[in-house]
Amino acid sequence: MFEKLMENLKKNPPLVHNITNYVTVNDCANIVLAAGGSPLMADDIEEVEDIVSISSALYINVGTLNSRTVDSMVKAGKKANELGLPVVLDPVGMGASRLRNESVNRLIQEVQFSVIKGNMSEIKALNTSCKNSGGVDAQEEDIIVDENIEESVEFAKKVARKFDCVIAATGAIDIVTDGKRVSIIRNGHPMMSRITGTGCMSGSVIGTYCGSNKDNIYEATAMAAAAMGICGEIAYEKVERMSEGTGSFRRYLIDAVSLMDYKTLKEGASIETR
Repeated sequence: MFEKLMENLKKNPPLVHNITNYVTVNDCANIVLAAGGSPLMADDIEEVEDIVSISSALYINVGTLNSRTVDSMVKAGKKANELGLPVVLDPVGMGASRLRNESVNRLIQEVQFSVIKGNMSEIKALNTSCKNSGGVDAQEEDIIVDENIEESVEFAKKVARKFDCVIAATGAIDIVTDGKRVSIIRNGHPMMSRITGTGCMSGSVIGTYCGSNKDNIYEATAMAAAAMGICGEIAYEKVERMSEGTGSFRRYLIDAVSLMDYKTLKEGASIETR
């Protein structure tokens, strides 16, 4: 399946509309290009419908939330739904403030999302609509590890069914599920958490892969999660070999995404499917 999805990406490069946070907007644009798509960053309410209309997918990230862009997100999301485009939500910091909770809940109520990607603390806060997070990082008790993998899988499946979408719960171990099928992905490296934007970049890659594979959202999301993890491993190997640091890691990560192909994915992916 991944081979066909990768072929679709190369044959039909998607235009990905990003409404994302200003901390990582450049990284998101670069990673979409590296993944094989074309990024378009637009958040003014007067043009989002026009931009969505020429796009293949929409990625919404609430990392640097403000009231102005929430209206734009809702308007863009509704237009994407109307056109049948994949819409990816990254509820960054969900649970950290009332504004985030209210804004994300509004988005969930007014827009049908294809994929919701976040760490387990954000996914839990999304499910309960209450404060559950101390910021953008997962709380220690929510980190997905082997000891809690079964309950984490069942919880992610429940949330996917609740919101009728694919859930991508990310961390040291990623869980991707559509409520029935599950992919447990064990790719990645801890150094990915030491640079700003890897989560946002992952969301943009998911949007890119889904944009070329609208009929296989679950598979495209699992492929994107595995690909990002593999690229993190490749980047770390280079940093370690060259005795370099986090700045080089970021560069090598983007390089690895740009060089990703089916052979690398097939040989490097560590995925358990259920």
